[in-house]
This record gives sequence, structure tokens and C-alpha cells, in this order.
Amino acid sequence: MASSNGRKASEIFQGQVHLYKYFFAHTIDAMSLKWIVELGIPDVIHNHGQPITLPKLVSILQVPPTKVSGVQSLMRSLAYKGFFEIVSVHEDREEKEAYALTVTSELLVKGSDLCLAPMVEGFVDPTLSGIWSDLKKWTYEDGLTLYDVSLGSNLWEFLDKNPACNKLFNEIMASDSQMMNMALRGCNWVFEGVESIVDVGGGTGITAKVISEAFPNMKCIVLERPSVVENLPETNNLTYIGGDMFNSIPKADAVLLKLILHNWSDKDCRKILENCKESISDKGKKGKVIVIDVVINENEDEHELTELKLLMDVSMACLINGKERREEEWKKLFEEAGFQSYKISSLTGYLSLIEIYP
Repeated sequence: MASSNGRKASEIFQGQVHLYKYFFAHTIDAMSLKWIVELGIPDVIHNHGQPITLPKLVSILQVPPTKVSGVQSLMRSLAYKGFFEIVSVHEDREEKEAYALTVTSELLVKGSDLCLAPMVEGFVDPTLSGIWSDLKKWTYEDGLTLYDVSLGSNLWEFLDKNPACNKLFNEIMASDSQMMNMALRGCNWVFEGVESIVDVGGGTGITAKVISEAFPNMKCIVLERPSVVENLPETNNLTYIGGDMFNSIPKADAVLLKLILHNWSDKDCRKILENCKESISDKGKKGKVIVIDVVINENEDEHELTELKLLMDVSMACLINGKERREEEWKKLFEEAGFQSYKISSLTGYLSLIEIYP
């Protein structure tokens, strides 16, 4: 049987499955993650010391009997998606089904060295996630971001006016920085010979602290919005400066732009990079700018990795008028800002490290 457009019924059914998958996933996948974080299920399994059966889990969580079936549905769905592993355990002389943590859900154990739970709590917060319902309106509002359209101000203005959201945003950035810091510990060669560095937009200094501890003789400066760095404790080689990267960047051997440039348009990025070049101008060929950001490469990356990068590109474009870039786009940007050469190295699963030279 064929439809009026020539499609086979089997193709149409496949299209339906594809549509329904994303249709339901939009809400259920994200909120399921929020659910396990809010209930502390990864913490329960971690503290249990071994895979946990459903009866034991619902007992610890004090789940009413009428909701046990629903909890099981959620756990099985999350296990299928790789957030838990279903294994067999011997309990009360019987072999029973149990849930074990995977490498992904281990990242949601609170208090661990690498905890991304704040990312989940923050990005599915109704205030921040609800703005996507205004996507149609955003399409026709010239120059405005989703934040402008939905909340009446851009992200940075909104954060300055809402201390609770600002605190949550900083927690999100800090948790993400933990992963990046783990990667940077294996990249000491990047900082060899660097006597001073400015971490532009460095938040509360999570990454700068790692660098300053690894290189105690290096002078580390964090340049950030005044409201973020006000009253933060400094050390012998770590200082904070409240300022604006569009006006000027303190002089140093190197400038670090960690997930900064994808927030901005090409025009704005050129201005930031020009200020970076001015910052390292006294260092001649010894100076450099270190960019940590996404490089889209569909031809070499695995499908799941490209899918993530393209989702991030949509997020940057809609939320803050930014973008993720392919190598040829990065190259054009560097050349237009007056730099002569660059080198791209792999850093994490989705981030690259780019060294740019004047």
C-alpha cells in the first residue's frame, strides 16, 4: 500500500515513530533527569554500595504503593537510554532485577568531585526552559534573543536582576568547569612558559584556581562581571578584576577564552579577539590566546557528538544570538581579528582547545 505522495506505509510508520520519539522526548527525557536528581536516586544507589532492586529503592524513597509501577516505568526508560544498567543480584536467596549506576548517572551523584547535577537542575528550571515555548515569536522579532522575547531582557541583564537565577547559573558554570578542569590537568604543555594569564569571563575562578595551583609561579587574573567577582578571596597568584571584555583586557602573556566566543556574533567575537591581541601585544610571538570551545566537524565526529554540537548551536543562536562554528569559520574569525596562525587540539568529548598566535 502506498500513500498519495508515493511513500510506502512502512516508511510513513517509521516517520511517525521518529516524530513521536522527539515529540515525547522534549518533555519526558529532560523532566525524567530532573526527577532522578530531585529524588536523589543516583545518591541512593551510590550510598547503597551496590545495584538496588526496585522494592528497595521505593522503600528508601517512601514511594506510595500506587506509584511504584510509574517509578518502574521511569527507571526502565532511563536504563534503556543509558542512565542506569539493569543487572541481576542475589537477594533473599533469589535472583532479582536491580539498577546500577552507569558512567552517566555517576555524574549526578551529589558531592562527588565531578557532579553535573546543577546542570540538570538549572537547564530544566521552568524559568529558563519555559522560554522555548516562545520560539515562533522569536523568529519574527528582529535581533532579539529568546530571553529578550520571553523575559524582557537579555541573559546577562536578567541574571544581574535576579540573584537566585544568577546563583544557579554560576553553579551550572562551576559544575561544567569541573569536567573541563579534569581535561586541562592533562594539558600542562599549553601553559608552559606562560608567566601570566587572564581568564576572560572566568566566573568565580574555578578554572583559574586549577591553573594557579598547577603553576604557582604564574600570575592568574579572572576578568568577569563585577557582580560575580565582588568579595571573592584572592591568593598570592590569583586575583579578580571586575570589568568588560569589550572595553579592555588586562595585559598578560596569554588570554583564556573558555566557552566565551560561542556566546557572541562574529562581529562581537572580532572585537573580543582584537582586545585579546592588544592584551598580549607586548609579548610578541610569545603571546597567545587560548580558546576552549566547540568545533563542529560532521565528517569526523560520531553521530551522537555532532547531534550534541548542533543542539548547542541552536541553543546559542536562539538564546543569546551566538553560534557554534566549523573550523573554516574559526579560521576566518581569527584572520579578521589580525592573528596569523592557530592550532586545534582535542580537549574533551565535545570541546576543542585552540591556540591562536599573533
